[in-house]
Amino acid sequence: MDLRTPERSRRLWLAAAVVAVGVVGLFVYSFVGTLVFGLFVYYGARPIRRAVERRVDDRSVAATLTMLALVLPLLVLVGYAGVVAFREFATVVGPDAVQAVLSRLPGDPRSVSAVLRDPRAFLRRLDRLGALREQALAVVRTAGAAAGAVLHLTLSLSLAFFLLRDDERVAAWARGNVAGEESSAYALARAVDADLERVYIGNVATVFGVTVAALVVYNGYNALVAPAVALPVPTLLALLTGLATFVPIVVGKLVYVPAGAYLLREAAVSDAGFAAPLAFLVVSFLLLDVLPQTVVRPLLSGRTLHDGLILFAYVLGAALFGWYGLFFGPLLAVVVVQVAAHAFPHVITGEPVDAGGADVGTDPTTGDGERAAGDGSGAGGADAETPERSPNADS
Repeated sequence: MDLRTPERSRRLWLAAAVVAVGVVGLFVYSFVGTLVFGLFVYYGARPIRRAVERRVDDRSVAATLTMLALVLPLLVLVGYAGVVAFREFATVVGPDAVQAVLSRLPGDPRSVSAVLRDPRAFLRRLDRLGALREQALAVVRTAGAAAGAVLHLTLSLSLAFFLLRDDERVAAWARGNVAGEESSAYALARAVDADLERVYIGNVATVFGVTVAALVVYNGYNALVAPAVALPVPTLLALLTGLATFVPIVVGKLVYVPAGAYLLREAAVSDAGFAAPLAFLVVSFLLLDVLPQTVVRPLLSGRTLHDGLILFAYVLGAALFGWYGLFFGPLLAVVVVQVAAHAFPHVITGEPVDAGGADVGTDPTTGDGERAAGDGSGAGGADAETPERSPNADS
């Protein structure tokens, strides 16, 4: 067969496309956690970008300011946690620990003079180099893991930035080359986009609300109780409580339960009474646990998806995929709901994608998230998109 024939050329291009898709799929599979977290940051930051863009008529500047609004508090949190950790470490090991370590370094003059005075003692110390090497390797492994985490975080934030800046270009390319505005695929993508924004924004807003509530509860508790039963580093504990809210069901228990146990032990040692620690546990359980899970998160996640479905998506996603399942589980739930409620009937009947009487998910024909009023999952969180400005216009 002539290589210049259209059929042969088409087959070669098809093979090249398959190889390209395979390579991209391999990268996606290898960095799926990084990509999913980047999508989460993008959807969580998109309302902020819109607010900034109303005041700054430049997409790049708006995206940059939005990412700064997210990254700077993160850097402050990490720096504050590092300072607190170093201060607590110095308190535990004592003020002379650093000097004791320096005195044993080979470059220290006192160390060199000690070797010259007693070489045998120095040789005996060399026998412990194996244990020191194991400790050094553990430190190196820990540093490597931390560096890997920083790398993946940087990639996720970079992906979020480029999506915030260029999402309209991506959407325009998809409309022009993949699915037109009148196609069923475009309608389904609009609905998935709208539901993802509502779900992710509900999660971010819940974490922020719990963090603020924890700051008030922990610092207010310290202001009312005796120093013997006061919380150490209440501000850091409050920030960690907010981050723990990402973990479904467990949420703030990761922080306030150990903190309450510490307060009970301090109360038993100091004979200060158990009333204050018990009150701390009760208030934390009600304000930082029950209220966010039963009221705040469903209310902010909108009415398009049932709150029980989202809860199971968080739990099962984390159990199946690990840490990134907290973000990947809701994404899969949204896609499955939209396909099952709208695209699957289209495949069976051949009719265009339509709501079809389904009471879950955003209506793909209108992007109206307030349609599903009968699912009992609370009021809508994000503003519903209109046909004149589809969700895909920002994605």
